[in-house]
Amino acid sequence: MALVVKDDVEKILVGFGMTLALEASMRKRGSFSKLLAQAFTVITLVYLMFGFFGYMAYGDQTMDIVTLNLPHNWWSIAVKIGLCLGLVFTFPIMVHPIHEIVEGKLKKTPWFQKLPSNAYDHSSATRLGMIVIYISRAVLLVVLAILASCVPGFGVFASLVGSTVCALISFVLPASFHLKLLGSSLNFWQKALDFCILFCGLMFAAYGTYNSIVGV
Repeated sequence: MALVVKDDVEKILVGFGMTLALEASMRKRGSFSKLLAQAFTVITLVYLMFGFFGYMAYGDQTMDIVTLNLPHNWWSIAVKIGLCLGLVFTFPIMVHPIHEIVEGKLKKTPWFQKLPSNAYDHSSATRLGMIVIYISRAVLLVVLAILASCVPGFGVFASLVGSTVCALISFVLPASFHLKLLGSSLNFWQKALDFCILFCGLMFAAYGTYNSIVGV
């Protein structure tokens, strides 16, 4: 069960990379904290229930991808199709921060800024620039697909990334930055909370990394 729950937690940690991008895209940013807390609570409960019931059904035979434990009938096919559709619709959201970084760097390059344009009609440059951006997005998707297909034991690789990078981004770095920037103005309990988050993040990273390496 620990393996199933650990994988669920790592999936939640991966989603933390979307926090700033989602907040920036909201019309009313003041309500983001409340919305984030509600979404996090519901998603955490769903993941925990999914992992718990999966382990209750298959015990120690539970596989990393629990759908592989399902019997080969139309019910399992429907579940797998639903998971595939979920990946199709959520993957563009997950790679949105990467797109922002890549496109921001791309637009600052000299050759991109020198794209030909009409002095009276800048739509041609806009269209050409959008084509270049679309090509960069397609290349990024192809690279990620090749990486997922060619890396041996991709589940272990994803678990290792979730345990290290995502735990650092989600817990360690925010708490460290908060203490570094506002440490002198924080009271005792605020500092204690930051140190608690920092410690938990390091523990999650160490535990997840250990399990990923042992599971190779």
